[in-house]
Amino acid sequence: MSVVVLRNFEDRLERLVEGAFARAFRSGLQPVEIARRLERDLDTGRTLDAKGHPIGPNRFVVHLSSPDFEKFGQIQDSLRLEFIAAVREHAQDRGLLFLGRVGVLLVEDEQLRTGRFRIDASFADGEVEGSVPAYLEVDDGQRISLGAQVAVIGRSPESGVFLDDPNVSRHHAELRPDGDSYVLVDLASTNGTWVNGVVIREHRLSSGDMIGVGQQSMTFHLL
Repeated sequence: MSVVVLRNFEDRLERLVEGAFARAFRSGLQPVEIARRLERDLDTGRTLDAKGHPIGPNRFVVHLSSPDFEKFGQIQDSLRLEFIAAVREHAQDRGLLFLGRVGVLLVEDEQLRTGRFRIDASFADGEVEGSVPAYLEVDDGQRISLGAQVAVIGRSPESGVFLDDPNVSRHHAELRPDGDSYVLVDLASTNGTWVNGVVIREHRLSSGDMIGVGQQSMTFHLL
């Protein structure tokens, strides 16, 4: 991983563990240690496909001690997304391809001591456990994973993508899975929904599209 990529990962991680989780991550196993091991396992596990293209393992199972699993479990979904992003960015730097989506799964291993972990890396095609189809990157660097269900964007606390902004309607827009991407649908919001600076009612998203909702902007990423 390049220095810039690593710094971005650490910056996002610092924001992620602020507040209630800060004390838990002051000492002991740090998520960045896992990210570095994932990169190393990606390098050592690389091989060539039938056409001679370099490919890397895309399924990673991270075994954690019971105390570390409990600690990491508080923000597991966000951590998995950061780990997946770290693997994909490192693969891009190395010119590696994948057979399918990258998946990172955190599991508890009672035989491991606190601070110890191991990773099983393998190749998998089709649906990969622990993978994330897509995510939104908010202005502050927060990443919100998207799954196979419809996600509502809005000011309502029950929203899948909650935005605390008075300019955002309670149920502002929906992200609907559609084949290999998502369709963004405005729900008759008060202030409208924008994609790449253009107001939309319904829009099929491409990776890199900029979504504007109220005073918030988000970047859509396909994985």
